[in-house]
Amino acid sequence: MGMEIAFWILAALGVGSALAVVLNRDIFRAALFLVFCFFTIAGIYITIGADFLAGVQVLIYVGAISILIIFAIMLTRQTQRGSPSNRLPLPALVIGLAFLGAMVFIVLTTNWHVVTPLPEAGPTTGAIALELFDPESGFVLPFEIASVLLLAAAIGAIVLAREK
Repeated sequence: MGMEIAFWILAALGVGSALAVVLNRDIFRAALFLVFCFFTIAGIYITIGADFLAGVQVLIYVGAISILIIFAIMLTRQTQRGSPSNRLPLPALVIGLAFLGAMVFIVLTTNWHVVTPLPEAGPTTGAIALELFDPESGFVLPFEIASVLLLAAAIGAIVLAREK
């Protein structure tokens, strides 16, 4: 019962902070609300028993993406107001309402398959690690290949961005 209450409180806070991101005129405050929204999503992951996803959410989105956005905002000159070239609020409102209507229609008309929770839902990080890094049947080689490709892409980006 306590986890359900925490879930709904975090969901309400997450929706509220997402609305604050969209409706706030100050870009820096909007970025801070985005960080709070990412934290509430991590909290929701914890309440549904997905501890690995919660950790990844905090590491990737809160730790990397949001800090990158905040640094980009701080390094630009105009941090007080949003984009002054936003001249299409009515078409954006119409498209947003159409998208909202389509999503509500899909949610209400879909026959959702409800899965009963497992009796002992423990931490999932160890099981995911065993599946990923098991020497016989795991994904050690693709994981290492992906890391080498990401390193090559980072070095290539540095070489391309370097001044000559």
